[in-house]
Amino acid sequence: MTSRNPVNSQVLHLPIANMHAVYDAGEVERKLHKIRGSGQERERESLCNTYERMLEAGPERFSIKPFGVPDMEDLYDWLPNFAPVLDEIKRHLALSQDSQDCLELTPMLLLGPPGVGKTHFAKQIADLLGTGMNLVPMSSMTAGWLLSGSSSQWRGSRPGKVFEALVDGKYANPVIVVDEIDKASADAQYDPLGALYSLLEHDTAQHFVDEFAEVPIDASQVIWFTTANDEGNIPAPILNRMNVFEIEAPSLDAARKIALRMYKSILSEHDWGQRFDPQPGDDVLDSLTKMPPREMRRAWMTGLGNARLAKRYHVSTEDLPNANGNKHKLGFLT
Repeated sequence: MTSRNPVNSQVLHLPIANMHAVYDAGEVERKLHKIRGSGQERERESLCNTYERMLEAGPERFSIKPFGVPDMEDLYDWLPNFAPVLDEIKRHLALSQDSQDCLELTPMLLLGPPGVGKTHFAKQIADLLGTGMNLVPMSSMTAGWLLSGSSSQWRGSRPGKVFEALVDGKYANPVIVVDEIDKASADAQYDPLGALYSLLEHDTAQHFVDEFAEVPIDASQVIWFTTANDEGNIPAPILNRMNVFEIEAPSLDAARKIALRMYKSILSEHDWGQRFDPQPGDDVLDSLTKMPPREMRRAWMTGLGNARLAKRYHVSTEDLPNANGNKHKLGFLT
């Protein structure tokens, strides 16, 4: 299995460490028979379908980790403001190598201002580990049961995101990112973070019960990242279950390197990128250092498009958005 991620371009060998059962198929079968025996099969059709899907898929999921400690220099170079987090991950990778143990990471909170790349970082770690990423955006959440599911007896009920990641996914140790955890709605009828009290503790996560499926799920191998701008809005018991890393905006020198690597990455992703100058001008890079990493890609795409409109294959500072300090305005003429 290989990775072609532009950030981490070396070939990564990802052997399967073992197979891990994330639920008890016998318990699922008993639950299904109980519903059918009670004559409620039609009323609880959605739950029966879920149990049937679980039995068909089987409980075994891959529990994988990189072979040894992978070369992470590209990540350190690409994400310099995340070096302490990378150090922590590297330590745990070293502990789990040359053994049958799964990779065990204490849940992490990435705390910092908007746009510094917290969610992007989690995606790169998911790619490094080979388990994929499941994003749970709390800022747009409209139901308090997003993580834990809702009772199957309610209309429109469904399993939560953790159940879906483990039962419908391929891995026993997926990366799950609870994005903007500090923006979880306090107006929800049910505490949207309530499930995390058990999910972030290894022992209790082994027997996590989704309220829809009502079958214990082993979520103890899930790799948790949460992101936030303000730790003051996170309940202390949840905060205490995580390692907190304060992520600062990159320095000017680091931002310049990020802008350069992002430019080269964009060119490598597109056929038209072969026509552009392989190295942007210093003045263009200097202009981009003032932007958060989140905005850099949009700025590059705008600049590259404007360059082509001007029939050029090099980007100038005039091609970048807001080069004159003006914002684009959209509206209708009346």
